[in-house]
This record gives sequence, structure tokens and C-alpha cells, in this order.
Amino acid sequence: MQPTILLFDIDGTLISSDGAGRRAVERAFLIRTGRADACTSFSFAGMTDRAIARRGLEAVGARADEAAIDELLAAYLGFLEESVRVAENYRLHDGIVAALDHVAGRAGCAVGLGTGNLAAGARIKLGRVGIADRFAFGGFGSDAEDRTELLRIGAERGAALLGHAREACRVVVIGDTPRDVEAGHAIGAEVVAVATGPFTVEELRTYGPRFVYPDLAAAGALGALL
Repeated sequence: MQPTILLFDIDGTLISSDGAGRRAVERAFLIRTGRADACTSFSFAGMTDRAIARRGLEAVGARADEAAIDELLAAYLGFLEESVRVAENYRLHDGIVAALDHVAGRAGCAVGLGTGNLAAGARIKLGRVGIADRFAFGGFGSDAEDRTELLRIGAERGAALLGHAREACRVVVIGDTPRDVEAGHAIGAEVVAVATGPFTVEELRTYGPRFVYPDLAAAGALGALL
């Protein structure tokens, strides 16, 4: 098997969080700007945490430099743990545990995250469902505001773990939004798209992922990873 790096998105791909992240973001905006409605005009799907913070600050006419974004995100992390803890319909998507079991311990396979979440936020979200320790590395929203760049960083970290040059590795991005597909293509990765988020199989297929499934429990999905 060619050395393989798997980069899993979190929200909509691994889990549904019952809006826990958005509620924490809204509380952070209320504290920092006095406005809880900063992000009502756009979807978070496929966005990085830094991009969400920047766009929300701009939407309410607040200062949106790097320091302001850092302050907003620090407040967000302060609220996220409680928001995740009390969310009622928080769950792993179908097929996730089986998929992680399928690739765990495979020689020449590095299993990581490719997510717009801050690294600390990723740990909080995945800790609720007990899979935070299933990922040895990642590319995170705390690494880069641009999704393509954070995936590139994640791929480089996976290659380093495998002891190979990035160019010698097969990189597979697993995600649920067009932004996942586009960013995966931008780094030369294969993309396995899953319709467990806000987009249907048909909608995702128009963006040209190599594979698209209703979820990772679908026939053929486990084979597509490796």
C-alpha cells in the first residue's frame, strides 16, 4: 500500500454537535461586541474558526485585526466546553467508529484531522464522543485561516509521522462540504465526501470528489479510505 495520510473533517463529518459550536461563538460575540447576531447572515459549513471570527467582526463593524480575532476566539473556547457538555443531540455519525477501527494500526497509514476548528476546540468536541485520542496529528484552524493551507500543514505532519516525503504519500481528505472538496483538490488530495452534513450526495458530486457516500457506513466507503 502506498503511504497514506487520512485527514478527517470534524463538524458534519465525524460528528453532529447540535449547534454547540455556533452557540459558543454567539456568546463570544455577545461578550466581545455586544452583538449575538454577528454570524446570522452566513453558514459555518466548511469555514475555519478564524474565518468565522473575521467575517462576524466585519459584519458588525467591529475591529477585525489579528488581535481582535484572537480575543474573540479565546472567549469562544471559554464557552465551548460547557456548550458541548450540555448539547442534547450530540452524536457520532454512522460508520465513524467502524472506519477508525478499519484504519487503526495499519502500517503506512497516518490518521489525522483536517479541520477548521482550533486544535483546542477539536479536542473539546471529539472528547465528548470519546475519539479525541484516535487522531495522532492534524491541520487545524489554529494553524491557518485558509482551509487549503491547514490541509497542507496536516498532510506534511502526516508524512513526517510516516517518515516519507509528502510527495510520496497518498493524501485522502474526508469531508462533508464543497469547501472540503475544493481544498482537498487544491493540495492534490483525493477526496471522500460524505452527505452527513448540510449537502446531499448529488450536491457534493458536482464538485468532483473521487468518492461520495451517504455516510461512512455505506457499501464501499471503508475500501475507499485505503
